[in-house]
Amino acid sequence: MATAMSRAQDVITCDLCEEAAQKFCNNCQTNLCLDCVGKHVNETKSSCHPIVSFQYRNIRLLYPECEIHPNQRCEIQCQQCHIPICGMCCIGQHKGHDAEELAKIVDLKKQTIEKEIEDAEVNILPKYQTADANLEDKVKQVRAEFAKMREEKVRLRNVWHQEVDDIFDKAEEVIASMENVQISSLTAMQTKIKSKIPQMRQTVKHQTEILRSNDAAKINNFQSVKNENQDIIQDIMVQFPSLIENTDKGRDLKLEIGSLRATMTQTFISSQAGLSTTEPKKEFLDKSKVVIKIYTDYTPLWRVVCVEAGWAWISGRDKTIARIDTNGSIQDTVTTTDDWPNDIAMTLQRELIFSENTSKAVKIVRHGNIETLMTTPHGWEPWGLCCTSFGDILVHVCNGGRNKLLRYEGEKITHEIDRDEQGKPIFTNGEYVLSMAENNNGDVCVSDRNAGAVVVIDRKGRVRFRYDGTSVGRKGLLNLQCIVTDAWGHIIVADVNNACLHILDQNGNFLRYVDNRKLIKPVGLSIDTKGRLWVALSGTGEIKVIEYIK
Repeated sequence: MATAMSRAQDVITCDLCEEAAQKFCNNCQTNLCLDCVGKHVNETKSSCHPIVSFQYRNIRLLYPECEIHPNQRCEIQCQQCHIPICGMCCIGQHKGHDAEELAKIVDLKKQTIEKEIEDAEVNILPKYQTADANLEDKVKQVRAEFAKMREEKVRLRNVWHQEVDDIFDKAEEVIASMENVQISSLTAMQTKIKSKIPQMRQTVKHQTEILRSNDAAKINNFQSVKNENQDIIQDIMVQFPSLIENTDKGRDLKLEIGSLRATMTQTFISSQAGLSTTEPKKEFLDKSKVVIKIYTDYTPLWRVVCVEAGWAWISGRDKTIARIDTNGSIQDTVTTTDDWPNDIAMTLQRELIFSENTSKAVKIVRHGNIETLMTTPHGWEPWGLCCTSFGDILVHVCNGGRNKLLRYEGEKITHEIDRDEQGKPIFTNGEYVLSMAENNNGDVCVSDRNAGAVVVIDRKGRVRFRYDGTSVGRKGLLNLQCIVTDAWGHIIVADVNNACLHILDQNGNFLRYVDNRKLIKPVGLSIDTKGRLWVALSGTGEIKVIEYIK
């Protein structure tokens, strides 16, 4: 009763604005302030509007206007059609239908509403209030427990910090030593070059004099010094230390710099546990946009691997792997012994690697020379390649249509990904290359073209999920090609049949397509240092650089 009284004491406001009601339309049963009287009359000119002072209002049931017969009110409910009707409707299209007074139906509805209000106020609302209080207590408890954890974390940080400082102090000594060696080599070469510059100027001056001379003997006695002068110009390669991981030894972080070997064990937390190792969340552009078009001489074009925002390695059905800039100009080339490489990739040290069938080997380009990095087991051919963020290399190997992944640390195989926990093959038999990418939660994402599906495997080799497009209405086998992951944990795979890219989250949920860029036969994918997609189009030999994230 107290609640009902409080509702009765509430200030009654105008139905058209928030001001206090002073007038009332008896016909429309509408509360009005003085300013809104004219507005109400003008908006519903077809009706009569007896406007009275608020205290003389005549409260009655407001019947709806008939949609068929103007100026008629619907005071009856047609029981057959379940709609309000007027008296003229009763002798018209609703003639012969059972009907009931709308006022009786409204009274019954009001009784139901009143009971629901009473139940909500007496039974449901107190439960919500109790649950709210309980949750507040739990929030306080959680905050207190996590505050203790943070205090313990600070203590542990101090304990661990000293050990880490010692490791990295030693690492700095090694880095400084390596830097001094390389700077010395570069400085020595620079000094030699500088000393040659005056000599070269004198040589150019002397040759210019000969060129301008009419002395046949002097010109005839000219001896070229071109090769002699070019010999001094050498490209001294530099190498940088790197942080790598051995996955078979407790996922140890290993800092290997010269003679220094330091190891720290870490544990990956899966994104399923509610924690994420991704960059801060970014929003997709409403429509992706092509920011650069690069035309190449490779038709068909097969793979593209970015290293910087301005250049990439590309390969196709050709013995030559080329490094190009954003104008399509070739900056460097590598020639393979096969008719074409099966796949190309880039190591942490930015060294190009590629796989060959003939030699059954994965090869690496170091200081301008091609070396064998690893040879696959007897009977197995190396196809797809993936360099992980911890320095090891995943190789897709095939034997008569049977497919599996080998994880290499150096020349040593440390893990085989072949069968699931039930002993069934993870990958479908077939003759197509598996494309692989490592996600930032440690998952290995595989584009299995033989199955027309993306297969995602965790660090222990267990299948987390498969995606074949059926969840978003795609029918038939997808022709999936290259796969990549970005800094935000998105999985991006090229779909040749549908001329688009599928973008998934880390748990295999479809997010969107990139399909508005005329991607004809997209087969190669890479992501540059600016987070842009480089998409290699097989049929045209074109690369489209696409922005898709804000």
